Amino acid sequence: MSQTQRRPWIVGVSGASGTPFAASVLRGLLAAGESVDLVVSRASRLTLLDETGIAFRDAHWQEDLRSWLARGADGEPDTFRPDIGGVRHWAAGDLAAGPSSGSYPAKGMLIVPASTACVAGVALGLSKDLLQRAASVTLKERRKLVVTVRETPLSGQTLKQMVALDEAGAVVLPASPAFYAGATHIQDLVDFVAGRVLDAAGVPHQLYRRWEGELGGASRD
Repeated sequence: MSQTQRRPWIVGVSGASGTPFAASVLRGLLAAGESVDLVVSRASRLTLLDETGIAFRDAHWQEDLRSWLARGADGEPDTFRPDIGGVRHWAAGDLAAGPSSGSYPAKGMLIVPASTACVAGVALGLSKDLLQRAASVTLKERRKLVVTVRETPLSGQTLKQMVALDEAGAVVLPASPAFYAGATHIQDLVDFVAGRVLDAAGVPHQLYRRWEGELGGASRD
């Protein structure tokens, strides 16, 4: 696919705990045949290292991303076999990157997980790094922006900022797993949240069992 035909989803990973959510969303997008532009913030690299032991390096991003996406939510390596051919990586400090401009063709942006600092930065339009700048561009261009907040409890100030994002046109989607889908493994709970993110983006997937109006249906599958 030529560069002029490519219209990726921008995926921003902030410093909140919950890197398995981001991995599941990325795998879901790639499985659906979507192109991805990836922005991994500086803070998220510390979280990724803490949660997985993987150091995400700009110079070796393909190797590090492949290791990350292959890892299950339970920490088992080589659980998945991701094809990252559809991913383009942009350094978080590169404010001249493609996603910093509204003329850059993109379908929208998914921030997963989103820290409260990230929520505040996007709500206030700070654009302190590429992740925040790309989110601001997404809003001004009226493209889909899904913000997967991962924090508890939430302060009054953060709640106000989430309302501001909603009023600006973003989808505010807390990382809240459900249990009606018959989860039996931590990966099921992670995939449920990732699936709801993809639902909000309109991307087809098979990450969780959907509610079909039958009580106890999941337990009888």
